[in-house]
Amino acid sequence: MTDRAAPETVSIRDVAHRAGVSVGTVSNVLNRPGKVSSGAAERVHAAIAELGFVRNDAARRLRVGHSTSFGLIVLDAANPFFTDLARGAEDEAAEHGYAMLLANSSENLEREATYLDLFESQRTRGVLISPLSSDSTRLAALRSRGIPAVIVDRQLDDPSFSSVSVDDVAGGLAAVTHLLERGFRRIAFVGGPVGLRQVSDRLLGAKRAVSAHPDARLEVIGTSALSVAEGRAAGLAIRARPAGSWPHAIFAANDLLAVGVLQAMNMSGTSHVPNDIALIGYDDIAFASAAVVPLTSVRQPSEAIGRTAVGLLIDETEGAPGFRPRQVVFQPELVVRESSGD
Repeated sequence: MTDRAAPETVSIRDVAHRAGVSVGTVSNVLNRPGKVSSGAAERVHAAIAELGFVRNDAARRLRVGHSTSFGLIVLDAANPFFTDLARGAEDEAAEHGYAMLLANSSENLEREATYLDLFESQRTRGVLISPLSSDSTRLAALRSRGIPAVIVDRQLDDPSFSSVSVDDVAGGLAAVTHLLERGFRRIAFVGGPVGLRQVSDRLLGAKRAVSAHPDARLEVIGTSALSVAEGRAAGLAIRARPAGSWPHAIFAANDLLAVGVLQAMNMSGTSHVPNDIALIGYDDIAFASAAVVPLTSVRQPSEAIGRTAVGLLIDETEGAPGFRPRQVVFQPELVVRESSGD
């Protein structure tokens, strides 16, 4: 025989009584484990297992007005940069008793709006978002209804929103300066859509680098997405030109584009990168160092971006003393490998 009760009859008070702690301690174990001593947490978990307690999150949302989950909307879940960012965000959230729900906007405004509506209907505690638009109207309305948002991988013009980003202008400047220092003068920027702030900032940095060299020229080759397929198409278009009209070097707006360019330029067993044309990517995803020709890339601290953004969101949602919106900007790092001719 056992005194294990049916799950639906067990309350948080039953758990507290069995563990010999207060109801508040049980609540902290479930929602903010970092605030509870290891000994108390072990007793609570033992009581939960013994009694078969199952938390009713739906009822809890109705009672307190929100859940213990955050929503994260990224531009492209297939991009390893966002995968790493999500991992950092999820790890930080878990350490504070929150779950992370991931959504992929696929660089589509309608899908982004749909997920914002979904997260609001689920009464998520807050939202992390890499938005397509710089218009903060929709996010401000969401915040007015009790769901704050933190911007990741870019900044908004509205300083009332916290954000965590990388100085992409500095990243573009570093990438193209490196190419110029190696003697390349005809440089192509491959990337798009330019309406994305990340792309336009990286292009701006490239233009600033070229402007310091009167004998240098920057060609812009637009893409409709930041994908391997678009990079491959751009690379094939360059290959189709007469050899004398090729750029000396290519700066791709992200590593997925750079991988596509590399595939196109080195197909059929002909190794044009780096022998005939140098190549630099952006993000320094794991595959960059493992490519057939290891990619020079501009590194972003993706996991740190996710962790920092969650920290800011928790500060706002939990009303940290002296809280005010912050715009955290990390500096990028150029990681030099073989693709740029080194």
